[in-house]
Amino acid sequence: MSTSTFTFVHLLLSLAAIGSGFFLVWGLLHNRRLDGWTAIFIVTSMLTSLTGFVFPFVQLRPSHVLGLSSLTMLTLAIFARIGFQLEGAWRRIYVVSISAALYFNCFAAVVQAFAKIPVLRGSPPSRSQPLFLIAQGSVLAVFVILTFLAAKRFRVSPVSSA
Repeated sequence: MSTSTFTFVHLLLSLAAIGSGFFLVWGLLHNRRLDGWTAIFIVTSMLTSLTGFVFPFVQLRPSHVLGLSSLTMLTLAIFARIGFQLEGAWRRIYVVSISAALYFNCFAAVVQAFAKIPVLRGSPPSRSQPLFLIAQGSVLAVFVILTFLAAKRFRVSPVSSA
């Protein structure tokens, strides 16, 4: 597979993860588990992170740390949901880990937007330019609020072991 095709597949996985993640968080805010969206989000997010490691690199980069952080959050979400069936504190751990994984996907999307979209790219491109910091700060603020609200509202019964 060519690098451009692989990049396109990686992009599609990222967009699917972000889209399904927002449906999933909407469900958490409305006290619904949304099992199908959960599966799609976890699989596409994991594949997004894993495919990120296939691109050629010489040293560990911030994108790799972000991918490892995302995989850690997704693994925690799986343990909370399947291993601990959302009982007790695991319900909130699940909400926070799902929200964090989605945030990491959105963080990466903002970084890529500033790197690839000419009107957003500074001259020279810099991650310290005010517009970039405002965008990332806004994304973080939205996720902090959504995560707080979802953690308060998501009160569904534990997942059955049947």
